[in-house]
Amino acid sequence: MAEAHSAVAFSFAITHDGFDINYDHEVLNLVWNSGVRSWKKRVARARNGVRNGVYPAHIQSLWLISAIALGLHFAGYQAPFNLTNRVLVHLPSNTINWQVTACFVAALIVWLSICFTMRYTLKLLLMYKGWMYESRAPGSRVSVPTMLWVAVVRVLSSWNKPGLYSFQGSLPRLPLPSVEDTMRRYLRSVRPLLDDANYTRMEGLAKEFQQTIGKKLQWYLRLKSWWSTNYVSDWWEEYVYLRGRGPLCVNSNFYGTDAIFMNLTNKQAARAANVISLLLNFRRLIEHQELQPIMVQGMIPLCSWQYERTFNTARVPGLETDRIIHYRDSNHIVVLHKGCYYKMLIYYKGRILRPCELQVQIEDILKAKATPLEGEEHLAALTAWNRTKWADARNTYFSRGVNHVSLRTIESAAFVLSLDDEPFEFDLARPELLDNFGKKLLHGNGYNRWFDKCFTVCVANNGRVGFNAEHTWADAPVMGHLWEYIFGDDIYGYDESGNTKGTPEFQPPLPTRLSWDLKPCLTQIEEATIDVTKLINEVDLRILVHQEYGKGFMKKCRLSPDAYIQMALQLAYYRDAGRFSLTYEASMTRLFREGRTETVRPCTIESAAWVKAMQNSNTTNDERVKLLQDACDRHQLGYQDAMCGNGIDRHLFCLYVVSKYLEVDSPFLNEVLSEPWRLSTSQTPHGQTPKMDLKKHPNCISAGGGFGPVADDGYGVSYIIAGENLIFFHISAKTTCQQTNVHRFSENIVQALADIRSMFEQHMKDHPPKPKATSTKPLTNGSST
Repeated sequence: MAEAHSAVAFSFAITHDGFDINYDHEVLNLVWNSGVRSWKKRVARARNGVRNGVYPAHIQSLWLISAIALGLHFAGYQAPFNLTNRVLVHLPSNTINWQVTACFVAALIVWLSICFTMRYTLKLLLMYKGWMYESRAPGSRVSVPTMLWVAVVRVLSSWNKPGLYSFQGSLPRLPLPSVEDTMRRYLRSVRPLLDDANYTRMEGLAKEFQQTIGKKLQWYLRLKSWWSTNYVSDWWEEYVYLRGRGPLCVNSNFYGTDAIFMNLTNKQAARAANVISLLLNFRRLIEHQELQPIMVQGMIPLCSWQYERTFNTARVPGLETDRIIHYRDSNHIVVLHKGCYYKMLIYYKGRILRPCELQVQIEDILKAKATPLEGEEHLAALTAWNRTKWADARNTYFSRGVNHVSLRTIESAAFVLSLDDEPFEFDLARPELLDNFGKKLLHGNGYNRWFDKCFTVCVANNGRVGFNAEHTWADAPVMGHLWEYIFGDDIYGYDESGNTKGTPEFQPPLPTRLSWDLKPCLTQIEEATIDVTKLINEVDLRILVHQEYGKGFMKKCRLSPDAYIQMALQLAYYRDAGRFSLTYEASMTRLFREGRTETVRPCTIESAAWVKAMQNSNTTNDERVKLLQDACDRHQLGYQDAMCGNGIDRHLFCLYVVSKYLEVDSPFLNEVLSEPWRLSTSQTPHGQTPKMDLKKHPNCISAGGGFGPVADDGYGVSYIIAGENLIFFHISAKTTCQQTNVHRFSENIVQALADIRSMFEQHMKDHPPKPKATSTKPLTNGSST
């Protein structure tokens, strides 16, 4: 066990001459620095806790109020409510020192009163959601209540520069809709999907549920909404993610791509080193709470709760349910290259290593002649396996010894870096290259991504990057924010030769190989590899680059870009499948504390009427335009309801969970929760950080990301409106389904977008636009972000 001996920091022996102590200065220094860093973080967390607790007030304002209290008291004036004298009565004496103490105590009481008054005033103001429903039509004016609300919120939210979690105590709780409202919205959403007989039957089930068991379930759910911070998020995380037994690969994890129109460097080690450095800077901003929270219109905060687990996090498999483990600190990352695992230190001599020093470490790994141990190359296939099988193997073969140590090293790492031995390519003339780019990020070869980790950064041998992220700990906008931050600074990180800038100040510590004893579990690794290979072979992915037009033309049509694309998807799906389908679109609920997502149902009565009109040659162009405008308006209303806590699906989901706890069977809930989402969609947000200057660097934008199909006979569609004339669509489906085909569906999307454009161009030609009227700037632009 030479490794164990070399890891000992000190040793001692008892001899005739006394104690003989040997110790390693470098290791003890490493331990000391680790402890100092840990205590610094504790102090910073305590300071930030106080700062966030009194926000939006300033901590420094306490000294001003204390000075005023001292001045009033010694000038012979009484403090408000005679606080100083009232406090002084309870002190031991009336000496100068105790009078000063009384002044400070009185000032503290006044200061805390002001702090909490401001905080709860802001909380009450943030409960108002009328601004979401203000008209965005040209010439419309914002209502007087909303204008007054804007003025007060802008003052309170800009009174003090916020930290990442400063608004958490001021965010309202997610409201609980009434059963009656949810039933009404649900029945309206399924009307275009059901014939008259089935709709009448569903109406009967909904009415029976509402009048019987629904009242009891709602009562328990109301208690939960009063008691918990968010009545949805904990159950959503547990039952939708952690209790899922299917593989994370394809079914849950999602991916993000590089800025494909830019090629910053073709040196793999340099790109990896710079990305690592930028990721660690982002982690430092989170830990110190220096990262600015996302603010809608610069004044309305979004919940920042999900950022806490961005790094140092892993999903650990269990026999019945998984666990999310988050480590407070981590001074290393794990690098996967050619089937070998390496522990790479990112802290050395009291600081984070610089990009040029990290590049030295990466180059050392790339130059290594190491070969994988038996079973090591396919080890990560276990994380892409059935969760119960992986949990059983983990408990049996990784709970002790060298396997336990190495597995813990991976799970406690800040993140995992995969150095791929193949290129990520892009060429507009060869669309299959971008498709392969996405497939490599979505699943790789099934065993070169650690799917349990918060995220795996993937760096190709030509310098292109991407990521594969686990979904439980956060939703895609958080990873999107992180990825934008990287692109904002990555542009400036290389010299003329493509290497990182700067010169190493010292020789950084060399990465160390992780040790394994995998012979006892080779059968499990082989079975997992077979299963994940079959899984990824069943998935097809198409990344469509639409350059005919983008949000610029959509704005000319005076329609929300998101609603515009959703209607195009409805038309494309109808032409592809010959019918309408239950459609999922993710919407955030981060206007509320610990909010995650809600479902928007884009397939509506209005959208179905427009699609049928597009397929009916007897319908006039003006009629089609009017029907599309109505469909987009209805979609926007559904999106606004979802963002404001008045959605359908999360409420029904929680009612279903309560019914299972009470062991009560509900035919209505059973049918609703078993409906497949054959068209699952999501918009990739961007522009969340001001660091990305698209005017200066128009090509510095990711092609977005995607996910696998939710239903075996459906499509998964992610899109990013990347510019005035650019949209990316990531379309996935199962190759085993004869009814779906990603290439056919992408062609239907292109045709649908072309048809809508032709329709509006003809409408604009027939009805030239009137001169623009002066209008009040709307509070939101109608985009999903």
